[in-house]
Amino acid sequence: MPTARESLLDAALAALGARPWAAVRMVDVALSAGVSRQTLYNEFSSKEGLARALARREADMFLAGVENALAEAERQGADAGDCFAAAAAWTLHSARRSPLVRATLTGCRSERLPAAAVAGIPLQRSPHPRRFTAAPAPMAPAAEAAPSPAELVTEIRNRAVGALEHGYPKLDLADIGWACEVAVRLTLAYVVAPSASDEDACLQVARLVRGLLAHGW
Repeated sequence: MPTARESLLDAALAALGARPWAAVRMVDVALSAGVSRQTLYNEFSSKEGLARALARREADMFLAGVENALAEAERQGADAGDCFAAAAAWTLHSARRSPLVRATLTGCRSERLPAAAVAGIPLQRSPHPRRFTAAPAPMAPAAEAAPSPAELVTEIRNRAVGALEHGYPKLDLADIGWACEVAVRLTLAYVVAPSASDEDACLQVARLVRGLLAHGW
């Protein structure tokens, strides 16, 4: 059974899908979640706090999907190019599915979205490579926000570096980091200016990664 916090976030996301954030009322979100308005304010303090928490949840779910895509590709025996292509495919899908994820990836939001949804904060420390780790910044849940595009690039890169370092121990860590950084930025370019198909975009991302790491196979 979902907690009151999760129910409120679900209700807020549904409301955002139906109307611009400016037209979303806190009382309606609470009613839809089946809790009191006081419970809503206890959890998030304000409408802005709710928007930040919603954006953070969407970003965290997206990053979890990146990790899952990388891990599944590795389990299936994919090479480094196809591993990152799997992450790219998830990124393109997520950007289409969620306006909040797209806004976080690009730093651009429509008037339908809350301004707080794209405010950047320092991220928690990643368990992956030392040189590619963002500084820790513990924050209260209600104050959390989605990462900025630059921070999100770092987080995607860190996850990809961790996956490729594990699956391809002969590759140089610095080379993996550089290849993943460039591949993330190419993927984001396809988010902003889509290719003819996601398949074509992912093929180009895979080709880039293979080319950058070819000397280390």
